[in-house]
Amino acid sequence: MAFLTAHGVTKRFGGLLAVNALDFEVEQGAIASVIGPNGAGKTTFFNCIAGFYEIDAGEIVFDGQPIHRLRRDKIAHLGISRTYQNIRLFANMTAIENILVGQHHHLRSTWIGAVLGTKTVREDEAKALLEARRLLRFVGLQGKGDLPAGKLPYGDQRRLEVARALGNKPRLLLLDEPTAGMNPAESAQMTQFIRHLRDELGITILLIEHEMRVVMGISEKIAVLHYGQKIAEGTPHEIQNNPTVIEAYLGRGSAGGTEDDSSAPGTGASGPAAAGGTSAGARG
Repeated sequence: MAFLTAHGVTKRFGGLLAVNALDFEVEQGAIASVIGPNGAGKTTFFNCIAGFYEIDAGEIVFDGQPIHRLRRDKIAHLGISRTYQNIRLFANMTAIENILVGQHHHLRSTWIGAVLGTKTVREDEAKALLEARRLLRFVGLQGKGDLPAGKLPYGDQRRLEVARALGNKPRLLLLDEPTAGMNPAESAQMTQFIRHLRDELGITILLIEHEMRVVMGISEKIAVLHYGQKIAEGTPHEIQNNPTVIEAYLGRGSAGGTEDDSSAPGTGASGPAAAGGTSAGARG
């Protein structure tokens, strides 16, 4: 049985069909990606998994348990964490405090215990602080725990957001454009870091990404969405050479080679086959 299964997942916003009868499976321990042009429904799909949106049809099953009707906090408690396309740190809190927020589901303290300063609360806080410091070291931010999150460099903020997500002790980590806004060197470092997360912690990873060098270099399985519908699924090699995918990214005629060769996948930097190129398509 797959670790994460989406079966017939559909999400509408009024007359807009954002996700259309999507079927997708992710095996435990895998690194999988969801790609597609702007407005394809990728982030909407993530929001459905994480419980931000209630789906209109279909089901989402995590580790054998249906989760599509659960509240967001219940889904998080099961071991699903996420990051966001636009960084959503608590800018005025320190780095270590941001990670402590991510550990909320694993604290036993009650508000009464917090007011009274009970032994349980003190032990909880001490363990949480040790874990936060460990995660800070794990993501390469040792020595920066007391700095306000909003003052950290962009790349460090991305890593801190991952550390906060790790505070929930996830078994499935959803990464929404983890290399957005990064230069090539920073993207390469983040790619290695994502692989390290899976290899060292055993976390299953599902990511949305527009940077094809990242997608093709790290993914074991890729699903391609276009106008809310899955148009292809397969290995990086299969996706790179799929005519339907090429057409979705570059327009009708590209797959047949009728357009200028400079825009065809593999020769330029914008198509899904341009694994060594820059961003593929617009954000969405």
